[in-house]
Amino acid sequence: MSFRIEDKLYIRPENLFQFYSFLNKNFIKKLYEPRIIKSLYFDNLKLEMYKDSIEGSVPRKKIRIREYPNSNDDKYYFEIKTSSVEGRFKTREIIDKEKNNFIVNFGYLDKDYGTCLPNFFVSYKREYFLFDNVRISIDTDINYINFLTNKIYKDNKAIVELKTSINKNSDDLAKMFPFQKIRFSKYCFAVYNVN
Repeated sequence: MSFRIEDKLYIRPENLFQFYSFLNKNFIKKLYEPRIIKSLYFDNLKLEMYKDSIEGSVPRKKIRIREYPNSNDDKYYFEIKTSSVEGRFKTREIIDKEKNNFIVNFGYLDKDYGTCLPNFFVSYKREYFLFDNVRISIDTDINYINFLTNKIYKDNKAIVELKTSINKNSDDLAKMFPFQKIRFSKYCFAVYNVN
């Protein structure tokens, strides 16, 4: 298990071009072609994962099944993201369609949160870049969909994530990327805005 630093930047839609110019000016390398990501988030009936995330409690988790529609990757990835005092880490398991359907229909039994049921889909377009061992992703065209009601919320924000080794200095990261830092969770945004 390797811990990492994750920071998020909020880029207003009208400033997105400026952020791309910043990437070009600093010769930041594009890693992959953009792709669509679709995640199905789970929580218990008390929404304790949501509440822990809002409060910033540690340890806390997010549980999701991720897939990459419109790509050659037709697998399902069962992921648990854990935030702890030491840092953040993610476990990931490839699951087949049958196991995916079982978890979606019957939920997932987590040792900390109990029975967790599907709650919200979140989909978006992601672009990937790399600079000085910092992985940069830019998420746009974000859609939040309530699993039970199919109500949808379209978001025009751009969310930039910076991911790097726990050994990197946070102050150096802030100097490298002089943009507004935010605490932001797509899952929490969905729970709060899409009922």
